[in-house]
Formats: sequence, C-alpha cells, structure tokens
Amino acid sequence: MRPALHTAGRLALAAGLVALGVDLARAADAPPPSPAALYEQHCVACHGAQRLGGMGPALLPQSLERLKPAEAQRVIAQGRAATQMPAFAEKLSGTEIQALAQWIYAPVSPAPSWSEADIRASRTETPQAKELPNKPQWKADPMNLFVVVEGGDHHVSLVDGDRFEVIHRFASRFALHGGPKFSPDGRFVYFGSRDGWITKYDLWNLQVVAEVRAGLNMRNVAVSGDGRWVMAANYLPHTLALFDANLNLVKSYAAATLDGKASSRVSAVYDAAPRKSFVVALKDIAELWEISYDPKAEPIFDGYVHDYKMGEGIATPGTFGVRRTRLDEPLDDFFFDQSYRYALGATRPKEKAAAPAASAASDAGAAPVPTAQVVNLDIRKKVAELPIAGMPHLGSGITFAWQGTTVLASPNLQGGAIDVIDMKSWKPLRSIATPGPGFFMRSHEATPYAWTDSMMSPGAKDTLTLIDKRTLQVAAQIREPGRTLAHTEFTKDGRYALVSVWEMDGALIVFDATTLKEVKRLPMSKPVGKYNVWNKITRSEGTSH
Repeated sequence: MRPALHTAGRLALAAGLVALGVDLARAADAPPPSPAALYEQHCVACHGAQRLGGMGPALLPQSLERLKPAEAQRVIAQGRAATQMPAFAEKLSGTEIQALAQWIYAPVSPAPSWSEADIRASRTETPQAKELPNKPQWKADPMNLFVVVEGGDHHVSLVDGDRFEVIHRFASRFALHGGPKFSPDGRFVYFGSRDGWITKYDLWNLQVVAEVRAGLNMRNVAVSGDGRWVMAANYLPHTLALFDANLNLVKSYAAATLDGKASSRVSAVYDAAPRKSFVVALKDIAELWEISYDPKAEPIFDGYVHDYKMGEGIATPGTFGVRRTRLDEPLDDFFFDQSYRYALGATRPKEKAAAPAASAASDAGAAPVPTAQVVNLDIRKKVAELPIAGMPHLGSGITFAWQGTTVLASPNLQGGAIDVIDMKSWKPLRSIATPGPGFFMRSHEATPYAWTDSMMSPGAKDTLTLIDKRTLQVAAQIREPGRTLAHTEFTKDGRYALVSVWEMDGALIVFDATTLKEVKRLPMSKPVGKYNVWNKITRSEGTSH
C-alpha cells in the first residue's frame, strides 16, 4: 500500500503544479488593470468616487493645474510627507503609476455637479467656536502678523513681524489659491483652495472655526469691507457663492448672460470696500459684474428704460443684485485704482485683426496679442485701453504718486519690463527693463522702492529688481544664485521686506528695506505667498487686493 500512496501523492503534487502553472499562465496573459480599476482599488476611499475629494483633495484636471504630471507620479509612488497620502511604489508598477497619473488629469464623465444643497451639506463648524477668547492667545503684535502659505507641503505658518519667528504652523487644505483674506479686525483669515474649500481660521486662538465647500474648482474668495460677507468665484461649476461671515450659504449666482444662453467660469472676485460691493470678472462672457452689499443700493434696471422714475421698467433689488457692464472682451483679472472708480483689466491673447494685403506677409504667423482695458464702474462702460504690450499681470500691479499724478506700475508675464501708466491720461510713461518676466510686484508707502521679481524667466528667476518710485529707474538688484526669488511683502511700518525662496527646500528671507541687507532667514517649504495683516486690512499702498 505504501508505494501506491507515494505514487498517488506524486500524482497529486504534479496535478497541483500543473494547475498552478495554468493559473500563472492565465495571470500572465490577463490584461493589466485599467486606471479606473486602480483608482477604485487604491484611491476612491480618500478621493471620492467622482474624484471630488474627501479625506484627500479633489483629483480633477481643473484642481491639478499647478501640479505637473511628473510630480503627480512622484506623489503616487512616494506619498506626501505630513499627510495621510501613502506611497504606492511597492504596490503598483511604474507603468500602473504612470497610467493612474494620466487618468486623473482626464475630465470626469459625466461632469460632476455641485448644488446649493451640496454646499450646505459640506459645511462644518468647530464646537464652542463662538466661545473662544476675544483676544490673542500669544504674545506678539496681531497687526504685524504674517500669514505665510507654504505650498510645498500644504501648510501655513504664522510669523511674528517684529521678531521674525514662527508663532504657529498648521496643515491647510490642498493647493490654497488666490491669497487669504482677513476680517476687518484682523482676527479671522479666510483661505480658499483650488478644490473649492473655504476655511475660516481664528488667528487669535490658532484654530479652524468653520469650513464649507463652495465649488469643485475655485479661483479665489473675497471678504466684504464690513466683514459680514464672503464671496467665492468658481470655475466649476460656473457659479458665484455668497456666504455670511460664518460660512452659511446665503445664495448662489449662475455665472451666465441675462438670457441664460451662455455661461462662464468666474475669473476673480474682489471687494471694493469704498463702493460696498464685490466686483466680478467672467472668463468666458464679455461682462464685468458688480454685486452690492449696501442695504441702500439703488435698484437695478436691465435693458432700456424710458423713465425709471415713472416706473417704466422692471427693477431688481440693488442689494445683492447683479449690475452688468458689457465689454468688448472678457477679463481674466483686474485691478482697482485708488478711488475704486475704475477697474483695470487684462484680457486673454486674441488673434490680430485681418491685415491689408500689403502687410499680410509681415503679420503672417503673428502670435495672439492680449489687451488691457479701463472700465468706469460708475457709468458701467469701457473708457480707455491700456497701451501695455505682452501679457500684463494687472492683479499684481501697484499705484503710487509720481510728479503730481498717480501712476500704475505692472509686471509683464511675457516681456522683461515694468510698464508705467499715467492714471489720468491712461498714457504710457515708461517701460522699465528687468532681467526677465515676473509675476509679483510690491511696495509700501514708507519705502521709496517697488520690488519686482523675474520668476518667469529661466535665466533670471534668482533676481529681484528694485525700482525707485521717484525716478522710475532701477535702483538695485538682489540675487539668490540658482534659486527663485518671488513675492515680496513688507512689515506694517515698511522697514523690512520679506521675500520667498520659491523652492521645496525654500526659505523666507527678511531684508532691511533701506540698507537691503539680509536680517534673517527662516527655512520653509516653498513659501508661495506671505500676507501682512495690517497691510491687507488697511489696503496699504503697494499691497494686492
């Protein structure tokens, strides 16, 4: 019997090996899992079935505009430090990681929606937030505090603007965008993220007090001058969302023409405090909107009215109603003059008009050209075009007094120059050469210099150029060889300038704004922007809106 048992065992082992070989052969022949299947297995729990986000951020093409595909592959493979994003290099092959990274940049089909009910359901509030102490729980000047957004690992640092020390550091939502906005007393700051979240943070008590998701892809938020209202500008869906100061939804606006036949992404919304209104740029519709939060706002009459005093027109309420200024071209972004009577906006590049036959050859293949326009918000009409070549970044422009007039100085995203415009005649005064195109320009009423970067230039991104506001000439340059210098902001008294070294292993450099000598350096993870509380709430000269 024993030989028979041995024979049977050998036969069973052989049969098992044959079956295993068949299974392995079938596995080898099986097609690799699709990116959708990989996402379902490894990602859906944190990022949501429609990639709208959850514990992790939204993975939509609109939300990932600033994340390069190569970096996305690195994050999938290696994870992200100080977050719950794990590394998948040991679970997925290189080919699978590449396929998954490509897939998250593809549009979701069908396109996701985000309703008022979704907005209200997303809101959270920290328990007992209203009972927190009404004074700072730390020792420093709350008006000279800097809020520093660190894009490298999605954190925010709070920096004492007198001692230049970090008071506190905390994790933020993924990809904050558009610059934080402050309540009038400087206690609260509102952050907006690319994937639509608004976070209300109590700077005095160092904690989040409320959050809400206004949309799926958001450009920026604005806070009203009286601190009562918050408005969010969305790319997806095509809406504006209005909240009270505690982030309760008041209403949403469809970003559409009056007849509803065309809709638009919302480029930007800013507060025009002297006008008690929000001003809104639409990316795909040639209109500029003004939405008043003044309880005494005049009614709005759309269309032709023979005599509105006689009631010969159907009015809509002026408070929180939309006043439309029709334009020739949509605005991408804009800037206000110091009176807030004028909005100065840049348009997307457009093809040149057809040239006469005699000059057609010289214009053949010419690149699209952008334009810039001046809109009078009182008469709701374009009143001038700005003679700025290249691609002006008016959102980072500054204004200051010069020889009896007020001038606008704006960086250029294409050319290495600062354009200076007379704001009375809207005529060019000077084009000041810089080492390369830049993105940010800043100044302060207590300093004679305007600081601008050349961060868009491959060969000069390590250089800051200081322009004398009295002579409109280059006064000095500051370099950080091999690095990227960008986004200057000043202490509330203008004595010191804080500059970002815009790398993952970056830093915040403090300069004496008079001697231009380095005072201190704080290591930070890609500090993409820093915002001084006092300068922002007082709308200091040379600070962005």
